[in-house]
Amino acid sequence: MKKFSCASRTTDMTQKTFPKPQPYHAGAAFLTLFEKEVLRFRKIALQTVLAPVIMGVMYLAVFGELLDDKMATFEGVTYTQFLVPGLVMMSLLQNSFANSASSLLQSKIMGSLVFIELPPFSGLQLAAAFIGASVVRGLVVGIGVFIATFFWGRPMILSPLWVLAFAVLGAVLMASLGVICGLWADKYDQLGAFQSFVLMPLTFLSGVFYSVKSLPPVWETASRFNPFFYMTDGFRYGFFGQSDFNAWVSLTVLAAAAVVAAAIAARLFVIGYKLRK
Repeated sequence: MKKFSCASRTTDMTQKTFPKPQPYHAGAAFLTLFEKEVLRFRKIALQTVLAPVIMGVMYLAVFGELLDDKMATFEGVTYTQFLVPGLVMMSLLQNSFANSASSLLQSKIMGSLVFIELPPFSGLQLAAAFIGASVVRGLVVGIGVFIATFFWGRPMILSPLWVLAFAVLGAVLMASLGVICGLWADKYDQLGAFQSFVLMPLTFLSGVFYSVKSLPPVWETASRFNPFFYMTDGFRYGFFGQSDFNAWVSLTVLAAAAVVAAAIAARLFVIGYKLRK
């Protein structure tokens, strides 16, 4: 009689069906989520990149042409030149915020946000991926607006390092705020209200279209309490070497605010704030 062995045997089918598990790599996990977020805004680049660039150019075309000889700015700087860094920074900040906020809110409404809890992401990785992708979009839009302004002449940049520092820190701050608001909001109208009644007024009153030194003393002092003023004014310092306020103080305030906002965003992911309904 033929005897059958009960010993386990490994077959080709077993090896193909049950592959050897791969070790978890935190860096690869972060890059996957980061690339997914970048791809999200790339697929609709007409809306997320081109439209904001055109809007920034329209501001420059209208205000620059109409008020070029009527607005007082820095010595040796025309009003059109003065507008360029303000519009670049405004576009950068608005799109950095919009990217992370809209991505999280859309995922929450569609019910897919809970799936980011399935992989072993840390709160820091989640925050870094959403913030990093939003910074990329903000910088791409800002660079696009800057290049488009070449039609009015090549803008001057006296200190590229100052420009880069304020651009990156400003984008990080706004992307972090976008994460916070995206997790907080449950409906599009909540996010829209925050953008319309908080972000938009602070942006337009930050000195994008004027020097705060041209304001009455009361309003000039009030502008110092607007955090967007420090971002715009410091960014403009990198272009002209002139500013309405001490650039080092502006950089310090901006860096501190960016670190605090990013830390809060990471903490919200750690505790799972509103990740599940």
